[in-house]
Amino acid sequence: MSPTVPPPPLAPPRIPRRRGRLSTWYRARSLRSRLTFLTTAAVAVAIAASALACWFIVEKQLYDQVRNDLQSVPPPQAATLQRPCPSTPEAALAQAQADQTAGDLPNLPRGGPAPRDTQFVWADQGCVSVPFGATRAIVIQPGDMASALSLKPNQAIIRDGRYTNGDPAMVRLTLGRGPAHNSIVVMVATPTKAVEESLRQLAFLLAGVALGGIALAALAGRLVARSALKPVDQLTDAVEHIARTEEVGSTIPVQGDDEIARLSTSFNSMSTALANSRERQTRLIADAGHELRTPLTSLRTNVDLLIRSDDTGRPLPPATRTKLLGNMKAQMQELTVLIGDLLQLSRPDSPKPVRTLSVVAVHEIAERAVERAKLRGPGLVFETSTAPWYVHADAAGLERAVINLLDNAVKYSPPGGTIAVRLDGGVLTVRDHGPGIPQDELPYVFDRFWRSPSSRQLPGSGLGLSIVAQSVREAGGEVSLGPAQDGGPGALATVRLPGGPSPD
Repeated sequence: MSPTVPPPPLAPPRIPRRRGRLSTWYRARSLRSRLTFLTTAAVAVAIAASALACWFIVEKQLYDQVRNDLQSVPPPQAATLQRPCPSTPEAALAQAQADQTAGDLPNLPRGGPAPRDTQFVWADQGCVSVPFGATRAIVIQPGDMASALSLKPNQAIIRDGRYTNGDPAMVRLTLGRGPAHNSIVVMVATPTKAVEESLRQLAFLLAGVALGGIALAALAGRLVARSALKPVDQLTDAVEHIARTEEVGSTIPVQGDDEIARLSTSFNSMSTALANSRERQTRLIADAGHELRTPLTSLRTNVDLLIRSDDTGRPLPPATRTKLLGNMKAQMQELTVLIGDLLQLSRPDSPKPVRTLSVVAVHEIAERAVERAKLRGPGLVFETSTAPWYVHADAAGLERAVINLLDNAVKYSPPGGTIAVRLDGGVLTVRDHGPGIPQDELPYVFDRFWRSPSSRQLPGSGLGLSIVAQSVREAGGEVSLGPAQDGGPGALATVRLPGGPSPD
């Protein structure tokens, strides 16, 4: 037996990452609140950065001023050692204050007063002394002696320090010589408590100004967000009104040329397009009902007549019965054609179906349409001239358009009339010699269910030319209908299609 291989260990389940509380809170806010929050945050960051920069600049200027002032103080060149010599600054200050009249207190050269707060540290004896009248002593930090003893003449070290009572100070260290030419570290200090108090007050002032600025920024951000989103509120109200009442066509005023104005313009265009679409649907339904009523009424009359003849026991004469059945068949064919035309025209008002696009030979379609037109108009003369032309389109729809144009020409041509069909360079023309179209009726010839008052007695639904316009438009071309160019009787239909003389 082969050894059993243990299954691989299961990977630990993946734990979905949780969004932070701040992110969750932010996403739960309204757009107006988020704009206010972002505006306030941006202003707060800017104010905080400005306040910090201001505070640090002022701090640097003040301390540089203190440092330069301390640097300009001339150091004493000699001092007299106190007797006995204290070992700490505190003891030296206490001894100086206890014996204000003793002659062994250290004196500066030529008996001048001590510059600022001065303190002497005798390097060889490790004791500290202060001048007569001193009120403060300076704390000696570790490393002061080593740093000062390494100084050269006219060199100084300036550092931050403190007095023995805890007050802040800035201290200057220099190296001097005593009466016996022994080394003395001279410490001169300037208090910086006033500077720190000024900086503290400045910090409170800047903090107050920053908080006030942030509050004003929040208020301004709220007002700006409300003003900026007012068109959005109007758009929302309009959309809610349409959803509540189903009254398409409502528009909102457009102001300016910004993104909100573009959104408002797009909404107005969409609302107007929806209103036009609904109007077209309503008109299509009304026109279709009107066109369907006539053949249905005729069918019902003929059926009622047949039923009544059977119920009364008085059958119709065979000739009359045959005529009724023939009329019923013609009416059924008319209904079939009308319903097919309605289905063809319903495509623009619904999602576009998937059409089979291919390379279509327009000259072959024209030739087949002419052969079919000859069957419908046996007494007519057809003059045909077609040059090869290929277009990328829906073959069935384009053939239906050409057939409708020829059927229309056959319908209005007089007996023995001539129909000229030409195809040259992608331009298909169909010329008949009928009554033509009045100039004032030309703008309506491609409308659905429109029929000229002079041709309402002729068969047809008024949808043929609408189907022509739709099919040609879907093929990327254009169609027009007008009077004959030579000034003679009849109408001229012109179809321009993109493509080429070869299928490549």
